Amino acid sequence: MEVINWQWILIICSSVTLYFLSPLAKTTAQFFKAVHKKKAPNTLVLTGSLIISWIFAKSITNAANLGLSFGLVGGVAYAGYYLSFAVAGVIIYQLRSKGNFKSIHEFLISKFGKNAMAIFSVLIAFRLFNEVWSNTMVIGNYFGAQGTSGYYWAIIIFTLLTLSYALKGGLSSSIFTDVIQMVLFAVLLIIILATIFSTDDFSTQQIVTSGTWSFELGLNLFFAAIIQSFSYPFHDPVLTDRGFISSPKVTRKSFLWASVLGAICIVLFSVIGVYAQTKGMSGQAAVEVGKAFGVVLLLVINFIMITSAASTLDSTFSSFSKLIAIDLNIKKTVSFGRITMLIVAVLGTIPVFLNAEILSATTISGTMVIGLTPIFIFWNVKVPKISFYLSVFCGLLFGFFLIFDVFPEAFIFTKGKYASLLWVNVWGILSCIILYFIPKWIKK
Repeated sequence: MEVINWQWILIICSSVTLYFLSPLAKTTAQFFKAVHKKKAPNTLVLTGSLIISWIFAKSITNAANLGLSFGLVGGVAYAGYYLSFAVAGVIIYQLRSKGNFKSIHEFLISKFGKNAMAIFSVLIAFRLFNEVWSNTMVIGNYFGAQGTSGYYWAIIIFTLLTLSYALKGGLSSSIFTDVIQMVLFAVLLIIILATIFSTDDFSTQQIVTSGTWSFELGLNLFFAAIIQSFSYPFHDPVLTDRGFISSPKVTRKSFLWASVLGAICIVLFSVIGVYAQTKGMSGQAAVEVGKAFGVVLLLVINFIMITSAASTLDSTFSSFSKLIAIDLNIKKTVSFGRITMLIVAVLGTIPVFLNAEILSATTISGTMVIGLTPIFIFWNVKVPKISFYLSVFCGLLFGFFLIFDVFPEAFIFTKGKYASLLWVNVWGILSCIILYFIPKWIKK
């Protein structure tokens, strides 16, 4: 009971502090574009914001659990998703410097029309919807088993507290608090790792030899993550919104640094799972390791989860409001942006009560958008408008193959967990690229 009380204090105090520190957005530029004193975020601020907004509570939970299941290979496999930053940084730089586009939506309308932009908006709205429940569920697990009253109350209260400061400043609040949250994350991660390595029976050698570098034991997920990285970032407005608020050069530099540093953070956090593996632990790796070292470390791990979850959640709220108000051009006002935040907070919490799977929010949504790969990778290649629809719907089809587990086993050439994920993505992305270019070839 004492731990639970301290955890409540951490959530309330951190949220209240961030609320009072967050800037109040009075203009649309402040609320939707994070303009502060007529200046855009610099490289350091933007890099930190990118990393912490993507080191979700669910991602570090998954990293620790994959470290427990597969050893160091599991952490490296999950870190493969951070190639997304490098891909997005290079492509967004080209879109802005060579194409003179001011947003992803402007690019899509220019090349494929408003209907294509509408379909794309549905995909990213689904992504943002997933981000709400998949991160708040992680927080709930620290207050009780799934389905208990403590679990549900923690999720509801945490969501409302994070929503409060997101409503206050929009993207300005999100960027500002990201800097604070990134510093906290780094300090807390160092404390956790220092505690683990302070034991006499855990060494670097154990980490290096903790897993087997085979498809069956982690590499299926690694290569699936690499493949998805060429489409995954473009359906995540939390990431792409940050690609259009600073200068193109600052943006590219920030995204490339975020790719490297973010991957390192994920691998380091997976070490917690590796430690749990060496001790024969089971369940949620981070929680079990925290319990093993006592109340203090459990609270530190809990606080790092709160920090990362809050960062992703406030970014999700601000991105959703920008999508509806600005990108879809429904009503470009701060008050309407705040209303849309309330809506996604409510809708995004519903799956919590339906026992959804946290990891599926990444792997399945990542598969369903592989059709975006040729659209952005070959952004400057002229193709008929139908190419967009053929590629996107082909990706969705392969996503449904994965969801319903109906992909033919004859086309799966590796064994083990995530084998179907890997090969659905391999065949899916090849099919999307071919379908994307077929209309161009026919037209010739």
